[in-house]
Amino acid sequence: MELKLKRPICFFDLETTGVNVVTDRIVEVGVLKIFPNGNKESKTWLVNPERPIPPESTAIHGISDEKVANEPTFKELAHRVHDMIKDSDLGGYNSNKFDIPMIAEEFLRAGIDFDLSKRRAVDVQNIFHKKEQRTLSAAYKFYCGKDLTDAHTAEADTLATYEILKAQLDRYDDLENDIEMLADFSNRFRAVDFAGFIILNEDDVACFSFGKYRNRPVAEVFDENPGYYGWMQNADFPLYTKKVLTEIKLSKLQS
Repeated sequence: MELKLKRPICFFDLETTGVNVVTDRIVEVGVLKIFPNGNKESKTWLVNPERPIPPESTAIHGISDEKVANEPTFKELAHRVHDMIKDSDLGGYNSNKFDIPMIAEEFLRAGIDFDLSKRRAVDVQNIFHKKEQRTLSAAYKFYCGKDLTDAHTAEADTLATYEILKAQLDRYDDLENDIEMLADFSNRFRAVDFAGFIILNEDDVACFSFGKYRNRPVAEVFDENPGYYGWMQNADFPLYTKKVLTEIKLSKLQS
């Protein structure tokens, strides 16, 4: 089943130096863009992370310091990557939890104000986990009947993710071929910042998801404890989370 699209969707996958959104860096970006008319465009970029790649990370994705030594940095590539995905919804495997927060962090670090509020995000892993509970390679075998021989290469992973989503639509009659519905279904919770530090409650109010102010509205907390905003801005939170906090704070001041 082909996707019914109102606008393009970009399936993307990142290989990185590690799994910390704040402190680790991207070493490879793979993007597969699907247009409403069915056309496809694929791009893969190797990225110099400007820091050593840990051996345990190289063991997973095969990208070494030597391989990326002469490649551009993400800051040098940022506008090219952003130009490809800026008009699109997003799709990935474990993307809501990791890839989207990571690429948003890198964009903001490069000076690009990456806005997630006007696009939908379909996390194929979340659909899979709700339906079957497996890994990407097992999902590819289960849904598509193929072995993912090049797992942990961005190009192979993005293509496999795209094919899995189409196969999921074929398999499950209750999955509607609509990006908005798929985004809603694949979200475990309604995060405002994707990293999950700020979530929407049942009244669509932005609340903290952690710590002593868990489930308390952000604007209410800032009124009660103005210093909490400053603490979060100076603490080790993702740049996109800090951007969202600033928007909430400014909105409160303007209201």
